Amino acid sequence: MELIEHTAAAGTIRVDEQDGRTVVVLVGEVDAALRDEASATMARALIGGDPVVIDTTHATFIDSSGIAFVLQLHLAAREAGIPVTLQDPHRVLRDVLEMIGMGGEFASAEPVVAVPEPA
Repeated sequence: MELIEHTAAAGTIRVDEQDGRTVVVLVGEVDAALRDEASATMARALIGGDPVVIDTTHATFIDSSGIAFVLQLHLAAREAGIPVTLQDPHRVLRDVLEMIGMGGEFASAEPVVAVPEPA
C-alpha cells in the first residue's frame, strides 16, 4: 500500500509499507530539489515505528542533499529505536558513507518487491 509520494522534476522519494517494514524508495535524481519533500517523507517514514529500509535501487544520482537525507533519517530512526537498513546502496552513497566512517552503521536489507507505479 503506497502511503506517500513526492515528485520533483527528475527525482522522487516514496514511502511504501511492505511486510511490516517502511520502505523509503529513492528514484532518479535525488538532490536539493527534493529537500522539502524529504522532510515530509522522513516524518512519514518514522511515524509508524516499523523498521525502515532505504532502497536506492532506482536512484541515478545522489548529491550531498540526498546523502544528508539518508544520514538524517538514520539518526532520527536510531533516536527513536527504529532499525534502518540499506538496500542496494547507490555507489556514491556507499562511497561517502565509507569516507565519513559510517559504512558500518547500516546493515544490508534483503531485497523488497518493488510496488509498481500507478498508471
